[in-house]
Amino acid sequence: MTTFPTRKDFPEDFLFGVSTSAYQIEGHGFGAAGSTHWDTFAATPGNVVNAEDGARACDHYHRWGDDLDLIRDGNFDVYRFSTSWARVLPEGRGPVNAEGLDYYDRLVDGMLERGIKPALTLYHWEMPSPLADLGGWRNRDVAGWFTDYAEVVTKRLGDRLWSTATINEFWCVAWLSHFIGAHAPGMRDIRAAARAVHHVLLAHGTAARAMRDWGVDNIGAVFNFEYTLPETDSAADAQAATNWDAIYNRMFLGAAFHGSYPDEVLAGLAPHLPDNWQDDMATIAAPLNWCGVNYYTRKVISHAPGPWPNTRETVGDLPRTAMGWEIYPDGLRHFLTKVHRDYAKGLPIYVTENGMAAPDRLTGGTVADHDRIAYLADHLAAVQAAIAEGTPVKGYFQWSLLDNYEWAFGYDKRFGIVHVDFDSLERTPKASYHTLARALSRR
Repeated sequence: MTTFPTRKDFPEDFLFGVSTSAYQIEGHGFGAAGSTHWDTFAATPGNVVNAEDGARACDHYHRWGDDLDLIRDGNFDVYRFSTSWARVLPEGRGPVNAEGLDYYDRLVDGMLERGIKPALTLYHWEMPSPLADLGGWRNRDVAGWFTDYAEVVTKRLGDRLWSTATINEFWCVAWLSHFIGAHAPGMRDIRAAARAVHHVLLAHGTAARAMRDWGVDNIGAVFNFEYTLPETDSAADAQAATNWDAIYNRMFLGAAFHGSYPDEVLAGLAPHLPDNWQDDMATIAAPLNWCGVNYYTRKVISHAPGPWPNTRETVGDLPRTAMGWEIYPDGLRHFLTKVHRDYAKGLPIYVTENGMAAPDRLTGGTVADHDRIAYLADHLAAVQAAIAEGTPVKGYFQWSLLDNYEWAFGYDKRFGIVHVDFDSLERTPKASYHTLARALSRR
């Protein structure tokens, strides 16, 4: 294991934080929030482990003060959180839920009172059910709906936010959910996926430009990445790996920064994209102030027969997390330098998510998650390597503060540096939390 870095091993202006998302921790059954497509997805047998949903989650809705104390006492600078669209607008549009907005008001003020920078993400996967009924991300009108939601939130909170991100992980919103079918709304349809890809990008660009007109600054977006390599040196496997890389790592980044889709993507999606999609690319490529990089793993890809994209995941030979994800820290260095060199070109880059699920056990009041400590140390070393190469990485936000609702895995996978007992909801900081708190101390 790499020696655990400390704050003094990074530039003076480097920021450390933790990330969460609304549906995963808040308790969506509280505060007059509206139904989301995750509620209905989880209510369908076979979609989610134990058919679990986010109705109670970690009850951050009521326990936010104690949770913010954990962030402060962990010596973190930034709390990357998200607002829930259906909590703010239960129908997705129209009447505002005052109780929901008041909650986020208290949350942001609570951060500032504790010296924590509020980093807002507007969308972390919870589409309001009434909008899902109208097609959700497949419906071009979603760009306007999303921008209207952004206006409600940023006009209430924007004067106190440190940063605002439009969308978290475009690939998961569009591809994992509409082509692979593993996330809500659980579709497996190439035409639906093509439209979701384009419309989530259009919503991002439309909202980013509108927010800038409203005077919001420090706007960014968050992209997820997987280091990709072919299983063999065959031409077929090489092409499959290239296709996977194009879909996962280059499709959304290329559209947002260059206003174009990779050729490998257009080879499969062009017939299914909306009419006159090219006319939207200038809007999609809205100017940004920073770029967020989420990174967890690498994937080994082989050729699969049948229709495009002809990709199949295979089992690699590296150690794995409890999610079955290979641990490959140098992939983080690779993407930080690549994003800087080929896309963001000088903009500040933040590692907005990085962490691991582990089979954590509470024993004698403690959780000895030494595997997570090693994972964090090695990935922080990768960040240091990227900085040494001249990449303007300005922050690292660990995923996640709390064990939480891990989407289709229910409450089975634990990513937190704080253990949550999902019966009592008691919080217990793990060894990784204490390690980070010591490393980030300014004393």
